[in-house]
Amino acid sequence: MKKKDIHVVPHKDGWATKKEGVSRAGSLHNTQKDAISRAKDQAIREKSEVVIHRKDGRIRDSDSYGNDPFPPKDRKH
Repeated sequence: MKKKDIHVVPHKDGWATKKEGVSRAGSLHNTQKDAISRAKDQAIREKSEVVIHRKDGRIRDSDSYGNDPFPPKDRKH
């Protein structure tokens, strides 16, 4: 089964969570903080990764909540 990352992306009404490979938003939120919280909860359940985007669409950050056999060395914390 292919891993489905969860992206936090800008949306016309604020922010949205969107699963990789799916065209529709999973949930809509007024703030990026709320969208990140929702995406994190879902990623923990599904053992996947959260990819957070900036307003311009570029990737800002990502966090893994799965069983990664080769975890990256996180230098941001």
